[in-house]
Amino acid sequence: MSTFQLDTSTSRAHPTPQPMRRLTVPAIRKRKQDGVTAEPIVMLTAYTARQAQLLDAHCDVLLVGDSLGQVIYGLESTVPVTQEMMANHTAAVVRGSYHAVVVVDMPFGSYEASPAQAFESASYLLKASGAAAVKLEGGEAMAETVEFLIKRGIPVMGHVGLTPQAVNVLGGYGARGRGDVEAGKIISDARSLANAGAFAIVVEGVVEPLAVEVTKAVPCPVIGIGGSAQCDGQVLVTDDMLGMFERVPRFVKRYDDLASRISAAAEAYAAEVKARTFPGEAQTYQPG
Repeated sequence: MSTFQLDTSTSRAHPTPQPMRRLTVPAIRKRKQDGVTAEPIVMLTAYTARQAQLLDAHCDVLLVGDSLGQVIYGLESTVPVTQEMMANHTAAVVRGSYHAVVVVDMPFGSYEASPAQAFESASYLLKASGAAAVKLEGGEAMAETVEFLIKRGIPVMGHVGLTPQAVNVLGGYGARGRGDVEAGKIISDARSLANAGAFAIVVEGVVEPLAVEVTKAVPCPVIGIGGSAQCDGQVLVTDDMLGMFERVPRFVKRYDDLASRISAAAEAYAAEVKARTFPGEAQTYQPG
């Protein structure tokens, strides 16, 4: 386990194997200069301290996504996720990381009513967790809220295209932007968020030419998930990427089959327990 070392410049304890300065929101924003991102932004989801420890060195951004509703809690969608769920898991991720910018999703119902409601919710999440920024879904309709938050010291990451919190309106998780009207709306949404001051924008589940067009249309980094390799960065749900589920979206690449390996390890453990070969001498305390 990592040891906590006190950073006397900030009076914060960081669980770090070696001290280093955490990336910042402005540093992520500056990755894109004059429409070009020379070094793509690496982003994955994280929900626990240990997961954050394992991912942190490889990521620029750790997103505590409301996808934890399905991944951790077995819910059918992200809609039932609460502020308390997000705050608790984000605090764990902050404790388990020292390098990446930690961004927390604002759950459904916590920001849509008004900019004032969004500020109350976002300030609670940041104070309770130590995260550096919030992410919220929606385009032009949320631009006023994004600007309101940023002017009050809360960095915001936007999210356009397929927006999972709106699944009941969208009617499912299919790819967006196949028609000209919808594609134009998604580009307009991204521009509205960028103009409002979003430091980055996630574009999810859109046809590839549209993802490329959105990336070119805004000055801030565009992070794709089901978009294009030409986006300024990429994000995946870590559990999908690791092969923890049998069914995953088309845009997910499995980099491991962790579910099968966990099942095999549990099977081996069960067999040794039943055979009374575990625990052995190496796992027991002997007299003398």
